[in-house]
Amino acid sequence: MADLEIRVAAAEDVPAIVAMLADDPLGARRESPEDLAPYLAAHARLAADPNQHLVVAVRADRVVGTLQLTVVPGLSRRGATRSIIEGVRIHADERGSGLGTQLIEWAVAASRRQGCQLVQLTSDATRTDAHRFYERLGFEASHVGFKLQL
Repeated sequence: MADLEIRVAAAEDVPAIVAMLADDPLGARRESPEDLAPYLAAHARLAADPNQHLVVAVRADRVVGTLQLTVVPGLSRRGATRSIIEGVRIHADERGSGLGTQLIEWAVAASRRQGCQLVQLTSDATRTDAHRFYERLGFEASHVGFKLQL
């Protein structure tokens, strides 16, 4: 996969990112690719925050994957800094190619460079294939997550 570049997402990458977010059963219900305004505003907020790392994987000038890495300083665990991986998406044409592994490995390495002691992620309870994928990469299903819609 030497032809793959993982780089910071630019505003012009937003349509491709949103298309990947919407291209799955859960995302199809909650994303609105026909109105990019809220996504572009969110991209601007992310780009301005040094603790947010929205990246894309690009092959042959085409966005084929994405994830967001958030660095969170904290007091617990003796003042540990942790990272949170969110919004991992792989273009349908690239699924099963090893790209997801490369993106997660990039995020773990970036977390180490940022001085993080822990990498966390959540995955919807219905995504059993994703759970097996993350466990294969060394992640442990150690917690129960909760949400409150506002």
